[in-house]
Amino acid sequence: MTTSPVSSSPSGKPVPNGDASLEDLVIRDAEPEDFGRITEIYGHHVLHGLASFEERAPEIAELTSRWQHVRERGLPYLVAEIDDRVEGFAYAGAYRPRPAYRFTVEDTIYIAPDVVGKGAGRALLSELIRRCTALGYRQMVAVIGDSANVASIGLHARLGFRVAGTLQSAGFKLGRWVDSVIMQRGLGDGDGNFPEHDPGREK
Repeated sequence: MTTSPVSSSPSGKPVPNGDASLEDLVIRDAEPEDFGRITEIYGHHVLHGLASFEERAPEIAELTSRWQHVRERGLPYLVAEIDDRVEGFAYAGAYRPRPAYRFTVEDTIYIAPDVVGKGAGRALLSELIRRCTALGYRQMVAVIGDSANVASIGLHARLGFRVAGTLQSAGFKLGRWVDSVIMQRGLGDGDGNFPEHDPGREK
């Protein structure tokens, strides 16, 4: 099996891309100029898939605004770049706004259709987990659209997430009822001890 070279994060630490078969895979922080491509990737999933429960593809200004909100919270927003082209993105956001949820983040990850299953998703999610752990967060939750979304469910399971529950027929999109699968993973010590600092209140 061919393994792609590891890339480097801005911190200088290696970012393994798992069992990827892609060459020249780089995981880095998103920049403003990436949002044309991010808008294209996300728009495809909104219009043609069930992973997102949005039904109208957001414009670039809206997605850029969402990125800025993530940055203001000090949370990571990453892209996967292959041969100098953005082919996926992932970010962490607050799971819920009420303060008791402040140690829990929710991940979002979307990959261009032609590179799904080739390692970009694993590399993105691995780095997202690493960064959120370093920031002091203790739980990561994934809310996955469609119980038949085996690619996303399998990716999360391989990186330590477990299924916490399924909301049956929580959405209606593309002419059918759609489940939401809830998956969860502990970060760092998880609930094994009390936190030493409070990332949710240090922003």
